[in-house]
Amino acid sequence: MDPVISIRPLLAVAVAGLAALAILLLDNREKLRDVVSPLAAIAMFAIVASMAPTVLAGRTIDLRLFEILPGIDFAFRVDSLGMVFATVSSLLWIVAAIYSIGYMRHLHEHAQTRFFACFASSLAAAAGGAFAANLFTLVIFYEVLSLVTYPLVYHHEDEQGWTSSRKYLVYLMGASKSVLLAALALTYHIAGSLDFVTGGLLAGADASALLLTVVYFCYLFGFAKAAVMPMHAWLPAAMVAPTPVSALLHAVAVVKMGVFCVLRVVFHVFGVELVGKLGLGIATAYLVSFTILMASVYALTRDDLKARLAYSTVSQLSYIVLGAVLLSPVAMVGGIIHIAAHAFSKITLFFCAGSIYCASGKRNISDMAGIGRRLPWTMGAFFVGSLSMIGVPLTAGFVSKWYLVRGSVEAGEIPFLIVLLISSVLNAAYFLPISYLAFFGTEAQESPATVREIPMVTIPLVATAILSVLMGIFPGYFLTLADGVVR
Repeated sequence: MDPVISIRPLLAVAVAGLAALAILLLDNREKLRDVVSPLAAIAMFAIVASMAPTVLAGRTIDLRLFEILPGIDFAFRVDSLGMVFATVSSLLWIVAAIYSIGYMRHLHEHAQTRFFACFASSLAAAAGGAFAANLFTLVIFYEVLSLVTYPLVYHHEDEQGWTSSRKYLVYLMGASKSVLLAALALTYHIAGSLDFVTGGLLAGADASALLLTVVYFCYLFGFAKAAVMPMHAWLPAAMVAPTPVSALLHAVAVVKMGVFCVLRVVFHVFGVELVGKLGLGIATAYLVSFTILMASVYALTRDDLKARLAYSTVSQLSYIVLGAVLLSPVAMVGGIIHIAAHAFSKITLFFCAGSIYCASGKRNISDMAGIGRRLPWTMGAFFVGSLSMIGVPLTAGFVSKWYLVRGSVEAGEIPFLIVLLISSVLNAAYFLPISYLAFFGTEAQESPATVREIPMVTIPLVATAILSVLMGIFPGYFLTLADGVVR
């Protein structure tokens, strides 16, 4: 079917970009400034939702703006894979915007205008990446996302913040300025284009297997936001940022941009057949399986709650890549929908970590004994998010893990089935003790009035916990989009 020509992809990006500008202009009018983000988030989600019927019907929405070089356009194309990412990021921006206002106000954080402007800019970059029609446009927005989130990482402007933000930028920009740029140049040399193609841009390319293999791994490690080991160290370091930023990094935009880019390479640059023919799928599956297990082991050793969640994210991101590179249709569906399942669950967990800090000032798990009796909504939501990350039925995580497990069997790759099962046991080992300690541990001697729920922080985390359950019960929308990618 012919694509639908529409300006809506550009509008989705523009809404978030204009929101960032409006926030800067309203620097001295705090109440008006804080209203901008939720309103822009709702508008952006409405625009994205308006494109869903067209994409679900099997059509794409195109918008080509201008040509850079022969075969390289700055252009947008909305397809099934892009809609998964755009739906998740735009929907979660609504709750993240509300949560951020409550969090930043309660803690009287400085530089709030810069914070909200960069936050909105990051969503503009995420939308641009989701709707990119080619590698050139995708990489432009990928780089913009790195730059606009850099001030968020150094937000506190202390020594730890500057050190961690430098590591953040060195890993992400260093990888993109070296191996990723090389991959782009080689792809253009081989194919004469950077457009995404169903079945793979490089399928049938006149190039040696060695050259194609080099290009593939340049993409895999060049998109360092995917946090495949050893390109993962930036992610735990970035936890010095305020908790809403951690949620942005881990659930809404940054890491999802990384794995989204890897999926684009697998599905629309190389194509499933070429990846299988070159043996790249199995090689990548072993690499990401190591990441899944080692990051889980690291998570077990961390007492700082956000650090444990960070290493959990490193592990969970590789589930998405594993599903894609198993090259089984069922596994690929599992990998794609894990973008949404992980986002809903992990943002809940980070919101809960922020709620605990706002209410009690506590960061370490060992200090949280009995806190669930003071913060029942927060810790109840944390328990729901934990169950989803483990993969318990009736949660979002169960749906994606079920497809990944079935896909590994369908592909005849039993070692990866074992990896998935072991990792789920490790998930339980580092998540469930937190909830047990919070509800059944002996709490420290504190005044009952000291620790209490903060409504503007608690309501968004309850909402995302509900989303984790709703996707587990009604996964049809994301399953339909994923089937559209695999077909």
